[in-house]
Amino acid sequence: MKFQWKALALNLAIPLGVGFLSFLLTPAIRDRYAQLYRPPFAPPGWVFPVVWTVLFILMGLASFLITVSGDPRRTEALKYYGLQLFFNLLWPVLFFRLGLFLPAFFWLLILWFLVFIVVKKYWEIDELAGKLMFPYLLWLTFAAYLNLSIALKAL
Repeated sequence: MKFQWKALALNLAIPLGVGFLSFLLTPAIRDRYAQLYRPPFAPPGWVFPVVWTVLFILMGLASFLITVSGDPRRTEALKYYGLQLFFNLLWPVLFFRLGLFLPAFFWLLILWFLVFIVVKKYWEIDELAGKLMFPYLLWLTFAAYLNLSIALKAL
C-alpha cells in the first residue's frame, strides 16, 4: 500500500489551521496573558505556542491514523474530533478576547470531555492514535487549573 501523503498533509493542516485561526481571533494574546493573575506553576507566555504547536501536530498524526485505518467506526470518531476542534477554537476567544473567565472554564470542561471521548474512540480503532491524543488531554487538565485559578481570582 502506498503512503497517503495528501491525507497526512490534510490531517496536519486542519488542527494547525484551527490553531492559526484561533491566534487570529485573539489579537494581543501575549499582552493579555502578561496582565493576568498567574497561579503557581503558570508557565511563561512563550510556552503556550510551543506546546500548542506540538499538540496540534500530535492531533493531526492521530487523526491521520484514524482516517486511513479503514475502520467503519472512524467516521463517528472523526466527528467528535471535529467537534472538539470547534470547542478548542472558541475557548481562547471566550477567555482572552471576551475576558469571560468562568464561562471559559465551563467551556473548557466540555472540551476536556469531548477530547476524552476522542481518546477513547481513537484508542479502540488504533491504540497509537489514542496515545497521541493523551498529551492533549493532560494539557487541557493543566489549562483547566490555570483557567479556574484566574476565574476565581477575578471574581
